[in-house]
Amino acid sequence: MKRITVFCGSSFGTDDVYKSQAKLLGKTLAEHQIELVYGGANVGLMGAVADGVLENGGKAIGVLPNFLKSKEIAHEHLTDLILVETMHERKTKMNELCDGVIALPGGFGTLEEFFEMLTWAQLGLHKKPIAILNTAGFYDSLITFIQTMVDKGFLKEVNRDMILVSDDIDKLIAMMKNYVAPDVAKWINKERV
Repeated sequence: MKRITVFCGSSFGTDDVYKSQAKLLGKTLAEHQIELVYGGANVGLMGAVADGVLENGGKAIGVLPNFLKSKEIAHEHLTDLILVETMHERKTKMNELCDGVIALPGGFGTLEEFFEMLTWAQLGLHKKPIAILNTAGFYDSLITFIQTMVDKGFLKEVNRDMILVSDDIDKLIAMMKNYVAPDVAKWINKERV
């Protein structure tokens, strides 16, 4: 794995462990010589993970829409800052640049980005590992809800199992390196049309 995209909050949340784990993830990526691709901001967990990479000799690539740069949240010390016009272009560019995805704690934007990449994997548009760093059980309720989707017949187990989850950074990176995407059957075939 050469590059990992990290989706995470633009705030720090209510527990210091979120910030410390974001920074530790950045440090660990640098130690593994894995470049960071992320949203390009200097605030919240976004800034912490970038700082963790940069302070440890790693490379951090930010992808930021122009309208957010004008709000002066762009990280000033990145290896590279790629400016795009829209949020959709941002996600597309982040996907193009990465070999896998990790979600840290965050809000609506984090979930939207994570689920879009996961949906693209489900549809077979890419075969990259999609992971959750479940810091302090932040995503426990979401993981339970995803199981409800399986139990109620709206999600296949094979697609649930595409989500790699751990609260341990090194274990999560190892899981990502060993990930093999499932064969995705076509949604529609000639007999069903």
